[in-house]
Amino acid sequence: MVRIGIVGSEGRMGQAIVAILPELGHEFAGGVDKGGDVARLADESDVLVDFSSPGSLEANLHAAIGAGIPLVIGTTGLEERHHRAIDDTARAVPILQTGNTSLGITLLSHLVQEATARLGEDWDIEIVEMHHRHKVDAPSGTALLLGEAAAKGRGIELAECRESGRGHEFGGHTGERAPGAIGFAALRGGTVAGEHSVIMAGTQERLTFSHSAEDRSIFARGAARAADWLIGREPGRYTMRDVLEL
Repeated sequence: MVRIGIVGSEGRMGQAIVAILPELGHEFAGGVDKGGDVARLADESDVLVDFSSPGSLEANLHAAIGAGIPLVIGTTGLEERHHRAIDDTARAVPILQTGNTSLGITLLSHLVQEATARLGEDWDIEIVEMHHRHKVDAPSGTALLLGEAAAKGRGIELAECRESGRGHEFGGHTGERAPGAIGFAALRGGTVAGEHSVIMAGTQERLTFSHSAEDRSIFARGAARAADWLIGREPGRYTMRDVLEL
């Protein structure tokens, strides 16, 4: 039985993880939210799972180092400075950071990378995602994860070819699509847990990879599996692909 501490335990994902742990045979070591003592929670846990906010990341990293335990980071909206801090911490403890803990999305990103590695730049790539009305970041962390996979398949950086919010800045007049661009569209409404499609449009043919999240519990199961897998690993930075040995 693994003792899993949840950072952001009162959030939607935190509550979903807490609910699923007994079924998976793991122990809920406790949870903290804004202003809570994450260092104490780390001392009482075998592994931490963080679904809080980017502003809490530094304290969570320090807590993991202090207790010498692994950390799963599912928080989205991270910036370059956050990733640098994660890289530094991963020299001391094992860290798994991901924009999505779904096993299905993990496999999907692998397939997207494989497809773009074999298709030429004359195949246009568009990523469309939809989430519930309360989601605050766009594009979603999952959409960016899929965009990174597509860019990696082409051997380029996503920052070099990313197009978001097409039409908004230009009053609807965008000009022709930039060659090699990876476009993003974000939709928000209702109670949608997560819908993602990667569209590859060639000449007179189109290939679409899609994933539908029917319930938030799929992310909770994936996060718990990642936490269990991370225990006993060497210090380093890992992804969900490592969990599936992709």
